[in-house]
Amino acid sequence: MTSPGAHEHDATVRPAGPGAARAELGSEDAPDFLGALRRLGYQSFRPGQAEAIEVLMQRRRLLLVAPTGGGKSLTFQLPASALPGTTIVLSPLIALMADQVRALEARGVTATFLASTLPGPEISARLGNMARGHYKLVYVAPERLGAPAFREICRRIAVPLVAVDEAHCISEWGHDFRPEYLQIGELLADLPRARVLACTATATPVVRDEILSRLGLPADTPQIVRGFARPNLALHVAEEEDRRARERLVDRTLEQALGRGPGARPAGHAAEDMSSGTAIIYAPTRKVTEQETVRLVARGWRAEAYHAGLEGPQREKVQARFSRGELDVVVATNAFGMGIDRGDVRAVIHLAPPGSIEAYYQEVGRAGRDGRDALGLLLIAPGDLPLRRRLIERGGGDDSSPAPAVVEHKWNTFLELMRWAEGGSCRHDAILRYFGDEGEALGGCGRCDVCRQLSAEADDDPEATTLIVRKALSAVARIHRRFGLQAAVSLLRGAADERLERTGLVNTPTFGALREHDGAWLLRLLRRCVVAGWVDFTGDDRPVVVLTDIGRRVMRGELPARLLLPPRVRPATKDMLPETGFAGHAPKASARAREPEAVLDAAALALFERLRAHRMQVASREGVPPYVVASDRSLRDLALLRPRSRDQLLLAHGIGPAKADKYGAGLLEVIAAAG
Repeated sequence: MTSPGAHEHDATVRPAGPGAARAELGSEDAPDFLGALRRLGYQSFRPGQAEAIEVLMQRRRLLLVAPTGGGKSLTFQLPASALPGTTIVLSPLIALMADQVRALEARGVTATFLASTLPGPEISARLGNMARGHYKLVYVAPERLGAPAFREICRRIAVPLVAVDEAHCISEWGHDFRPEYLQIGELLADLPRARVLACTATATPVVRDEILSRLGLPADTPQIVRGFARPNLALHVAEEEDRRARERLVDRTLEQALGRGPGARPAGHAAEDMSSGTAIIYAPTRKVTEQETVRLVARGWRAEAYHAGLEGPQREKVQARFSRGELDVVVATNAFGMGIDRGDVRAVIHLAPPGSIEAYYQEVGRAGRDGRDALGLLLIAPGDLPLRRRLIERGGGDDSSPAPAVVEHKWNTFLELMRWAEGGSCRHDAILRYFGDEGEALGGCGRCDVCRQLSAEADDDPEATTLIVRKALSAVARIHRRFGLQAAVSLLRGAADERLERTGLVNTPTFGALREHDGAWLLRLLRRCVVAGWVDFTGDDRPVVVLTDIGRRVMRGELPARLLLPPRVRPATKDMLPETGFAGHAPKASARAREPEAVLDAAALALFERLRAHRMQVASREGVPPYVVASDRSLRDLALLRPRSRDQLLLAHGIGPAKADKYGAGLLEVIAAAG
């Protein structure tokens, strides 16, 4: 049997623009990709698709990170339809697999899918056709990888390409980890001549490194990260604890985004009319999902709940009604949305923060896929930080506690989301930097709440900022491991508090040190100290605060207090969502506005990538996940600090004495080699 790819040219990837890529794909010594493109019903490539296919053909390995709706499927469907043999596509989304198979067959491409939802005889019939080479593409749910018959057929037939969709599921630190994905590496080992394409809509650098490690791909596997800029999304974060105020925000957001009030129906339901769209509300629990649905229905909205506690037929009914445009709102847990295909979602509202920026951006990214204006609202409350910490330390709810490294990683990914929520610069640009897609940075979208609300007063005097921060950290030091953030607020305000009286803290110089600020402002300041890594929580049922080592050094003036203070006057709730959110663009935010952590310049970004490559090599050699060596935030700090000694190395986030002893020499060597 001729192995797939045996006669194909294995060239080095050359830098090329989209035009050059299209020319390459249409050259005489390559498969007829342009002809296959037309057979699939497309006249041209979307931006980045031709480049990705060319890299996959030439380098035979590719990790593609692009948002949902960005055209990743064509990147494997096109080569699969043109190359000899049967391409294997691994995906956890059974409904999406069925839809794509139907679409391919309608275009004359033989395809099928294998999943546990099919009856046994049907699976056997499809496996038989697969063994005879009948299909160009076979979509497979990951649990099928444990079936010996399927694995044996894969070894016997020509497989030119294996595509791993939703590849972040293989990472223990991806927001949707699936244990069955861990078998994919074994399948690839059985098919050493097959090309490998790993696709995901959301993966940070540390998750991308683990994807490569779990799949057994080399560290130099090409990675393309593109398409995360969504300037049509107006992103807003509103901090509100009062229930009625939160409900008013939700109601106003729905009316603004859908262009109508509850009970009203868009005339004609015209698809091109923005008011004919729908909205998704993500709730943190099933109980909240049901409660919010009842409230919205009572107000006149066509709303239904969707969560994993509902029977399968009911969930299918809700999703079908949503797809047909029969609902104004779906209120759901994060169980809803995988594989949905509606472009006119005009708003996505989160009633509480999810666990990470990846999860948030994937969910809010379901709005505005048609390219038209859409709105994302994230509601946060003061109790989110200690509550999330408690949930993380409880783990999955069984008797065993999660490993400290697991707790640290999940806590840090949540803090990244809260750091983003605190604002400081354009929300779009901050997300692009987080995903490593800095080339698409907008320089301020002009539409998010931060761009619209930041003013010159946010650019506080550095000395004044330092003094305020050091006073705030002094309060934390006074209540270290005894009380929560509210006690620190009372101490700084000089407010009556039995705990402060009992412990004598009313007699300290810190009592009333920031009495000129109100409690809400001080609480926001202290939370920014938490996300900066200066203050932390214990995991008790009643979480108390601790002053971290780096926080103590900031308090003492040994390290700078680089922090964007909360606005002096908090915007009123009614102003959180601008009336003109869909009508135009506000002026860009002041160039003086900065995020709490510095942005990597070109040299620092290059060093960050070198450190990532080193981390990947060390992790592969030791057989550990990349985060064990160092987190992304640690590598970013190292790229900025460029330490030359062990003591300087310890200044980076997440690098303690044990990690410095084990991995420090290698990290310092990489930094020194960079000059």
